[in-house]
Parts: sequence; C-alpha cells; structure tokens
Amino acid sequence: MLALGGAIGAGLFVGTGQGIRTAGPAILISYALASLLVVMIMRMLGEMSAASPRSGSFSVYAERAFGRWAGFTVGWLYWWMLTIVLAVESAGAATIAHGWWPDVPQWAFALAIMVFFTGANLLSVKVFGESEFWFAGVKIFAIVAFLVLGTLAIFGWLPDNDAPGLANLTGQGGFLPNGWTGVVTGLLAVVFAFGGVEVATIAAAESDNPAQSVARAVRTIVWRILLFYIGSVLVIVTLLPWDSDAVGSGPYAAVLDRIGIPGTAVLMDIIVFVALLSALNTMLYGASRMVYSLAERGEGPRALLAVSPGGVPRKAVLASSAFGFVAVLLNVWWPEQVFKHMLNSVGAMLLFVWFAVAASQLVLRKRYEREAPEKLVVRMWLYPYLTWASLAAMIAVLLLMIFGESDDARTQLASSTAVVVVILAIGLIRERRGRRGGHDGRARGAANSVGGGPHGE
Repeated sequence: MLALGGAIGAGLFVGTGQGIRTAGPAILISYALASLLVVMIMRMLGEMSAASPRSGSFSVYAERAFGRWAGFTVGWLYWWMLTIVLAVESAGAATIAHGWWPDVPQWAFALAIMVFFTGANLLSVKVFGESEFWFAGVKIFAIVAFLVLGTLAIFGWLPDNDAPGLANLTGQGGFLPNGWTGVVTGLLAVVFAFGGVEVATIAAAESDNPAQSVARAVRTIVWRILLFYIGSVLVIVTLLPWDSDAVGSGPYAAVLDRIGIPGTAVLMDIIVFVALLSALNTMLYGASRMVYSLAERGEGPRALLAVSPGGVPRKAVLASSAFGFVAVLLNVWWPEQVFKHMLNSVGAMLLFVWFAVAASQLVLRKRYEREAPEKLVVRMWLYPYLTWASLAAMIAVLLLMIFGESDDARTQLASSTAVVVVILAIGLIRERRGRRGGHDGRARGAANSVGGGPHGE
C-alpha cells in the first residue's frame, strides 16, 4: 500500500493544472517521458534493494559503489530534501485547514500537524504502517473513482453529459498548442511530482520479507504510473479545454464539477489534504530512517542510534521532525527571505539522488553478477543500455533547467547545486581525514562487497 500510495502524491493533484496550461493536451507526452524515467529509476533501485534491503537504501548502495563520500553525500542530500518537503506539506495542509476554520491561525494548524505526526512516528513502525495504509487507501479510492467517473463521462454514459470526442484534444490550437517547447517546459513541471515513490524501498527493509516486498512493488510500478498519472491526466485533457481557467486553478475539481458531482471544491480539498498528510508522514519516516542509517555507518551523530523497544529510532525521528518544526517557523516568520531559499535548494535535489541511483546500479550490477548472482531476483531491463539512457535523460533535464525559459528552474538548480557542492565537499574531507581510523578501511571494504555492508548483512 505504501508503494501504491506513494505513486499518488500531492504533486499529482496540485501540480497537474500548471503542466496542462504549459503544454496543453501534449502534457501527456511530458508525463509519459517523466514516467518512463521514474520506471527506470525504480527498476534499478528495486534491483539493488531486493538484493540487499537497507533502510539507508540508495545511500548505502552509493557507498558500496563509490565509497564513504558518496554514501554520505547522497544520504544527507536526501535527508535535507525530505525535511524541507515535509515542512512544505505541513504548510499546505495547514492552509487547507485554515480555510475550513479561518479563526484559527495557519501556523497553529502547521504546528499541530507536525506534533501529531511526530508522535505517531515515535510510537511504533506499525503505527506508521497503519496510518499510511489508510492514507493510501483514501488516495487510491479517490483516484480510481475519478478514473471511473471520467471514463463514463468521456463515452457519454453519465446523465447530462455528452461525449466530448476528440474536440478538447485537437481544438484550441491542436494537440501541441505551444509546440515542443511546451512539452519540454511541461516536463520540468511534472517530473518532480514523482518524488516519494522511492521511499517504498526504504520501508521494505523493515518488512517481514523485504526482498519479496520490494520486488513485488517494483514489478507493478509500470501499471500504477500508467493508471494513476497518465490515466487521470488523459481524462482531464479529454473532458476539459486545456486553456480554461478551471484547469489552471484545479483540474480534478473542474472535471468533477463538469460531471455534476456536488461539493467538488470541498471534496477535492479533503483529498488534497489527505494526500499532503500522507506525504508528510512518508517524508518524516524516510528522513528518520535515512539519518539513522547514516549514523549507523558512522556518517552521522552516534546519538541518533537509540532505538525503542518497538523498533523505532526515536532520536532520528525527533531530529528529522525538529528541523521540520524549524522550517515551519521559518515559513511563518520569513516565508520570502529564508523559507523560499530553502525550498529552492531542493528544487533539483531529486535528480541528483536519481543520478546516484543509476550510477550505483551500473557499478553494483557487475559486482552482483560476479559475486552473488542468486541475489538478483529483480533485474534492470537491457542492462547497461537503459541505465546509460536514464543517465543521459537526467543530464538532458538538467540542461533544460539551465537553458530553458524558466528563470525559477535556473534558480532552483543553482541553489540545489550549491547544497550538493557543500555536502560533497564535507564528505570528501571526512573520507580523506579517515575519522574512523583503522575501522574505516574495514568498513569501506565491507561496503564495497555485495555480501555485507557497514552494518552487516
């Protein structure tokens, strides 16, 4: 359910309208290209996770492939990204709640949300799993109901709804109203909406059968993305003119309103609210496990290694949520001066992490084939060609951010690159100094094998 729900993030409900207004019906091409890249990344990550499930996931694999500096850099980059994003999710959920109860200040809702989810994550892994199960269930039910109703409306099988045919796909300037430039710009708008699907591989390490769990999740990601993302966007652009104001402000609510579902605004607010809470819950879980894994490998404070009887790394949870509380306050006090810069710093972070996943898989796949081929229960398709193609695609996206028409994209890339350079420099300095002394060499040797890691197999 975490893998299913992770494919339906708040970005799908919130960011789709912007992409449609940018590319028109051709946003389907943008989503298809972004989806293809995500499927490749998850397949590569699934190969490594099924062979060796770790709560540190791609940070551990980067360390095994390239050394301590790589694991340190990837792990702390991902932790930074998740803690900033969870503050954004709490702020978004608080904004919706403030709309329902305007007498209560928005910061109070944000604070209450952070306190609640910090407490839930401190209780036990089971509490996180149960809560995310129900959040995912709500999102899955909502998107499936949307797809069913939308499909019925497309064929004119609902009362007071005429079949639109292809009018909205070919009218208002055609399928490519803004040309291929719109498709490229739309790609930048939608590719980051897929962030969060990789947390399933982190959670798999705490499941009863991690290798089997991650293998099953990765094998089904293709139809999940096709159904949830491309399917729902196809319904929107078929039923509504791409240039209508309703699409820009809220395409899902606009479709439900066209179909004749009462109370669409409130209904979509509830669904987006749940999606935001689900994302926050998942981000806090992923951040705490990542920083715990870093501490376990000597790349973070050892104090974060304390684990409760229920198996929860409580200090890691508190450390991750503490930064979230600070970010919430910064969003209240200095939303433009400080928080906007922090948000820009994670704008392209996901691409750097995905790049590390692909590079690590290139190295580790050869190692697994040589030392432990029986562990390759999930294999990347057409290795190494699709891996290299994925790396090339990510480089192309980065180039689009640099040379495209969006000044915001360039600002985000510059800010993200600055954070990457700082953390990478710290990682290289740490490795050069060899702070772990004689143990450092043994740990690095273990990390570079497929049968063991810094914390054993």
